[in-house]
Amino acid sequence: MLRIPVNLLSSRYFSRSRFLSHRTTLMVSSYLLGFTPAAWAADRTPLNHVKHSSKIHSAPLARQKSSSKTTSKTPTTSSQPEVISVSRHRMTPAARAEARLASIPGATSVIDAQKVLKGRNFTNADALSFQPGVFAQSSGGGDGLRISIRGSGIATGTNYFRSGLLMMFDGLPVTTPAGTPYELFEPLGLRYTEVLRGANAFDYGGMQLGGALNYVSMTGYDAQRYQARIEAGSFGYVKEQLSSGGVFGKFDYYISATNSYRGGYQNNTEASSFGLNTNFGYRFNDRVSTRAFFRYRQTNNGYPGYLTRDQILSNPKQAQSPYYEWGSHRTQPGTKYYGSMTTIRIDDHSKIEFGGNYQDAPIDIQQTASSQIWGYKTIAGVLNYDRHDVLAGHKSDTQFGILSYSDIEAWQRNRIRASSVFGGLENGTLLRNVKYGGTENYFHLRNNTEVAHNLWLTAAGALAFIKRTSDVTYPNHDYLHTGSVNFIPRAGFRYIPDEHVEIYGNVSRSLQPPNDWNYNYAGSYYNAASYPLQAAAGENSTSGRLRNQTATTFEIGTTGHYFHNKWSVSYYHSSVHNELLTVMTPESLAAGTSIYGNASATMHQGVEASLETELLKWAGNTLSLRQAYTYQDFRYKHDSVFGHNRLPGIPEHFYQGEVHLDMRNGFYASFNAQVSSKVGASYDMTYFAPSYHIYNANIGYSWPKKHREIFISFNNLANTHYAAIVVPGYQAAGKQLSVMQPGDGFGVFVGASLGFD
Repeated sequence: MLRIPVNLLSSRYFSRSRFLSHRTTLMVSSYLLGFTPAAWAADRTPLNHVKHSSKIHSAPLARQKSSSKTTSKTPTTSSQPEVISVSRHRMTPAARAEARLASIPGATSVIDAQKVLKGRNFTNADALSFQPGVFAQSSGGGDGLRISIRGSGIATGTNYFRSGLLMMFDGLPVTTPAGTPYELFEPLGLRYTEVLRGANAFDYGGMQLGGALNYVSMTGYDAQRYQARIEAGSFGYVKEQLSSGGVFGKFDYYISATNSYRGGYQNNTEASSFGLNTNFGYRFNDRVSTRAFFRYRQTNNGYPGYLTRDQILSNPKQAQSPYYEWGSHRTQPGTKYYGSMTTIRIDDHSKIEFGGNYQDAPIDIQQTASSQIWGYKTIAGVLNYDRHDVLAGHKSDTQFGILSYSDIEAWQRNRIRASSVFGGLENGTLLRNVKYGGTENYFHLRNNTEVAHNLWLTAAGALAFIKRTSDVTYPNHDYLHTGSVNFIPRAGFRYIPDEHVEIYGNVSRSLQPPNDWNYNYAGSYYNAASYPLQAAAGENSTSGRLRNQTATTFEIGTTGHYFHNKWSVSYYHSSVHNELLTVMTPESLAAGTSIYGNASATMHQGVEASLETELLKWAGNTLSLRQAYTYQDFRYKHDSVFGHNRLPGIPEHFYQGEVHLDMRNGFYASFNAQVSSKVGASYDMTYFAPSYHIYNANIGYSWPKKHREIFISFNNLANTHYAAIVVPGYQAAGKQLSVMQPGDGFGVFVGASLGFD
């Protein structure tokens, strides 16, 4: 149980990637074959007479690197040299990332942005769909997603820094000691996204239970010189993007500007944003290259509070009182991100990557009777050294890495904004001032060795140095300092019995320290006699003790392809200690916050499965089916209050399926369904959000060989009323708790994209 006051809470193979065919013709002439230099020279000019092979082969297994060229010979004559035609296939960026992740003995996947762009892209919930093991839902169309992988951050509400995941841009951490600020994650302007579930994020330094998400930006090598995109539709939604990219010798650039607005399906969920995403690359030579990144984004999201189950089923558009009357909202007035990454290829067998970033993330939360103004400035750095060897006849890959991020300046101030709640005291009166601090440093080493044909063993280990501080300077003084040194081991295997199947498994340790600000929401509430103002606000004046969450996870799975099917299936089991959970109580709900604490021993287990099937193919047209299923069983082991209850806040079963038609002439259409089982809404598991089925459709046309596209999307065709997000309460005791936020009703959205060089 949560240890806080008892009155509160006791795809792996190369998926038939549409490779760009890059053909080079090699003409071999030799006196040994009787050809003269004159004949060789004469044959170099009439290239139109040379026949090139255009056949494209799909790789037998994406987790293996296969040959990228095929050769064929033309008949020779006495007057013409032998011509060898070589056909090479340039892999897409997403396919290259998939091949690189193939060496990991565990569940990973890659989201190709080109596929995601065929429909609406308002938030990352759109981009992260159809990923088994990933639960991502948007509240009111805002950026503050509820996101969980393998149970990470399952009880964290919306509009909070994300917890339990390492989140990155281009291999650089966006995660900080405070968690992950969410406003920078604009889904447009990406090439692809890597999803590394659980300890499979080890190579990036991702040691947390949920793993990592790595968002990889477009560059000048991928983008059109000029591109414009617009989306519009229901609930007053409109989103615009202008971008440009290009290559000039050794230099390339990419710039994207986005602007969006949405009036909202639910009352008081108006949302707007503006952002910039830029990067500039320079290749000094074939071995040394560098890239600089800059991102800026400002957002404003209305806050509707939470509803009960009956309120959502009867009228999900209503907002919770009194948040509507207060005009509650959350603003990120302008978050800035500066980063750089440099790659040095020492030789053909080794390379070094190093980089760093700086973030400035101000936050203005005007949601409850008191405001919360936050300031976060952080720095981060990475260093990775990779090398490939042959040891005693066995292939061996080794990586050493360092991941570090630290607070430079972190603080929070609370002030009165609804004077009536505080007995008429003047708005702006200071209630609390807190300074936070923290640093995380990970040193990780990993080796993959092919000990037998197609059998790879992985051995890895990491040292983690964690430090946190919380300094309350008003209304009283309370200082907390914690630090720990942790060892995190990992071992795994990959076995490829034939070209169609791979089997993998691993045993890994994970570590998740509390966010630096969690400590200030973990102790007892204010004593009303000593601090009446803060007691009325339901806020805390001291820092409570929290322990690092740790887990040992066993995972086994398979991936492969056979007879027009591509599959991935993983089973994992995690034994979790000191799980970091949150709960809403009547007092914390009044303050718009949650209480944080460590649970008694818990268990997470689940199945993550995906299946892509080519149902029918004719004359260049394809009818396909893709499916993603997640089973999640998270529960207490033997809690003194809740026994073996499941942990609330996340569905046990979650399924997404889509039938997709791609026509040779550029027309495409899809119909998909999202199915969720009921969700526990209280820790005593007597109160639930109902199960639901959501149906969506998408129709579009992409001009062949041109960067032009239009689409129309129909979301929630049956206008189902459902709870997309649940932040559980403690005990329902026969009452309905206001702990749910609704998903959108029926909506129609259209979009168009135009690009040219």
